[in-house]
Amino acid sequence: MYGNVALDESPDTAATCKLGLRIPTHDHGVFGWPGQGRHSDRKTGSMASIADYYAGKNVLITGATGFMGKVLVEKLLRSCPGVRALYILVRPKAGQTMEQRVANMMKCKLFDRVREDDPEFHRKIVAISSELMQPGLAISPEDMEKLCSCINIVFHCAATIRFDEPLKHALQLNVIATQQLLSLAQRMQHLEAFIHVSTAYANCNRHNIDEVIYPPPVQPKKLIDSLEWMDDSMVRDITPRLIGDRPNTYTYTKALAECVVQQESSRLNIGIIRPSIVGASWQEPFPGWIDNFNGPSGVFIAAGKGILRTMRANNDAVADLIPVDMVVNLTLAVGWYTAMHRPKSALVYNCTTGGINPFHWGEIEHHVMSTFKRNPLEQAFRRPNANITSNYLINQYWILVSHKFPALIYDLYLRLTGQKPQMMRIFNRLHKAIGLLEYFSNQDWQWNSENMSMLLSQLCPEDRKTFNFDVRQLNWPEYIENYCIGTKKYVLNEDMSDIPAARQHLRKLRNIRYTFNTVLLVFVWRVFIARSPMAQNIWYFVVNLCFKFLSYFRASSTLTT
Repeated sequence: MYGNVALDESPDTAATCKLGLRIPTHDHGVFGWPGQGRHSDRKTGSMASIADYYAGKNVLITGATGFMGKVLVEKLLRSCPGVRALYILVRPKAGQTMEQRVANMMKCKLFDRVREDDPEFHRKIVAISSELMQPGLAISPEDMEKLCSCINIVFHCAATIRFDEPLKHALQLNVIATQQLLSLAQRMQHLEAFIHVSTAYANCNRHNIDEVIYPPPVQPKKLIDSLEWMDDSMVRDITPRLIGDRPNTYTYTKALAECVVQQESSRLNIGIIRPSIVGASWQEPFPGWIDNFNGPSGVFIAAGKGILRTMRANNDAVADLIPVDMVVNLTLAVGWYTAMHRPKSALVYNCTTGGINPFHWGEIEHHVMSTFKRNPLEQAFRRPNANITSNYLINQYWILVSHKFPALIYDLYLRLTGQKPQMMRIFNRLHKAIGLLEYFSNQDWQWNSENMSMLLSQLCPEDRKTFNFDVRQLNWPEYIENYCIGTKKYVLNEDMSDIPAARQHLRKLRNIRYTFNTVLLVFVWRVFIARSPMAQNIWYFVVNLCFKFLSYFRASSTLTT
């Protein structure tokens, strides 16, 4: 069983899948519009496969240059080759024009498989200049008219994912921009589905989370109107009171965004997807693909480099990771299902693993350390050896001993050699990042995933393979190993052929550590023990006790033999 829906197919169901799934009776007429591909058959009542549905469709994607957005674009181009065009909202950034950003994205290794199948795939990408922080999303009248006349489905992935984002900025990107996109969607003449990507932690103030939209902490319009006249310092002061029992502005504003989307569910066909912690790819386009330091990726790299030695987390708490390709497969399936079935109200899909295939933080720590010892990162600061503890005082002790003290020594060495000290700054940034994650690594949530399991049961066998989001199939040790190797290959751009040299570097670090410990022991002996009769007596007593224990153990072993 997967949730409350059995996945075993009856012979009738299997036979029906070969032709397409049956559509329940609707009063909405023919789905789609002339020239955009057939996705239902009035005579047979059969429903097209996911790839067939997207054939001839024009798709609008926000956040397409982000981690999940890129994977969504790649999957659509590769598994739905009949898609007509992908319109992506892009803004100039970091001195790059919109065209340069899109060109750089297309060169990414992520698109290698698509490039092999269709070297001209970039012709299907239509970039639209946009800025989510501006009124009307800063879309030109010409582009606005084009979108309103041709778009069939919208995937809204854009959001700020920074946990410490100022409330005004998070509200603008996650709530107001969503409102404006919904207004645009209402003007689209041929829109069939609007899919909003939220987060499983939008309601993290609850421990049991169903696939429903909960009442918002405050009505979005009232909050927007109230904050409009306040300056940044005033908003910063009242933010803790506003977000209440939520840990940050990200989860708070994503909850408000769900409310905004729900308000339009009577006028649009809407689906809401709530992924948990989105990690590296499981299988597609290849295992372990990741392109950023966000979330667990940065923690894994810091541990692999030997910088992170301790982290406050509950070893027994579920680490609800979800591979990005599973989220994307679910997203495309939700788009298909929403357009074809047109639910009367917005359906929510909790895209999580903890309730179906749980994996714990303690297990992650073990597999991350094992992987980086077998496949070490280049120029590690120390040998990988991180410990997880839920005890605050123990964690603070290890931060002092294993983080701050080595950082001070290394910075002193850098100063003496005429270099700029940097390790303490790196550790301070690391502690800040880990502190933002502690809320999520020290407790459990129970997510209901009936809608996700229902949707999986609606797919025919071919679609289950092509758009697989069955988290029961996820082999965690293999996935974590591929994830760690992915951070090495795709984030740090390290060559796997250099692993022997990296292992040699770890051996060098081990020898340095043994030498340091020996010198420290001699120093302690000379300064403290050799000058104190009491310390000497304690030392000799301990040594004598150990000698007697070894002698007894050896004698017992001889008698047993």
